[in-house]
Amino acid sequence: MEAPTVQLNDIALFVEVAKRKSFSLAARALNMPTSTLSRRINELERAIGLRLINRNTRRLDLTEAGAAYMSRCQGLIDEARLAHEQLQALSGGPSGNLRVSMPYSLAIWLLPETINDFTDRYPEVECEFDLSMMTASDAQGTPFDIVLRFGRNSDYPVTNADHGNGNGAAPAPRSDGAVVQELVALNNYLYASDRYLERFGEPKTPSDLTQHQCLRTTIDDAHSHWTLHNGRVSEQVPVKGHLAANNMSIAGTLAGLDLAITRMPHCQALDPIIKRNSLRRVLPGWSVDPISIYVVYPSSIQPAKTRAFMDFIRPKLGPAE
Repeated sequence: MEAPTVQLNDIALFVEVAKRKSFSLAARALNMPTSTLSRRINELERAIGLRLINRNTRRLDLTEAGAAYMSRCQGLIDEARLAHEQLQALSGGPSGNLRVSMPYSLAIWLLPETINDFTDRYPEVECEFDLSMMTASDAQGTPFDIVLRFGRNSDYPVTNADHGNGNGAAPAPRSDGAVVQELVALNNYLYASDRYLERFGEPKTPSDLTQHQCLRTTIDDAHSHWTLHNGRVSEQVPVKGHLAANNMSIAGTLAGLDLAITRMPHCQALDPIIKRNSLRRVLPGWSVDPISIYVVYPSSIQPAKTRAFMDFIRPKLGPAE
């Protein structure tokens, strides 16, 4: 009896399920019914003669054979997908549905400055933005082409707050094949409105901040100290205030209402928010710890639509003019 033929498409379906560790998430990304996807994986397992996935009601795990199969097949599928995209690019520009996850605060000051020009230049790309703040574990296996986050370079650079510190790490592959890359470390300065400074006075030294309302990320001990830098000189200052917000746009609005001194990163995309709220720098010779923006790609091979979007937004993440 002739052995069943293994279809390349079924291998691609298996790779999607293995990457996302979920039939439902993979089915959504593939735009096909979950029942159809499950049936195709069953047919692949029968053709191979080995179980690739252990299924139960709570989780999905690869078998030893499935893990070995995944490690060999993922690169092949990514290369095939890239070849297909390159052929498409010969007859036109980037196209398809681009799924992007980013924090709300990043979206609110980045997208208005970029998305209209992007869609004009690439009309065949349909953009879908998710602005929820997923945790690291929730984000694994999600059907996104691009995940942008503020934070540190850890196994998955996600913080619950929009403020974080980067360490300039190079692109780093994760165990699931995804690639983590620091896009930029943004300089971070202190800002306040003119009316706030007229009312409460302008701090002349970092220690003067102890006498001011300072907008923190959260009201707890961990965020009640700001470290300021002036060249090689660093000074840690205890700060306090009646308000806290982990959203940069809201922080800018609250500072613009003359309520506090706030930390804000310095880049082209955020500059309009600073101007709109009539904010100016406080302690201009000093800065606080920088904020890094990281991107996570599902694999090291990025399709044309992903490269086009990232090339478009990178300049907006650069220093303000």
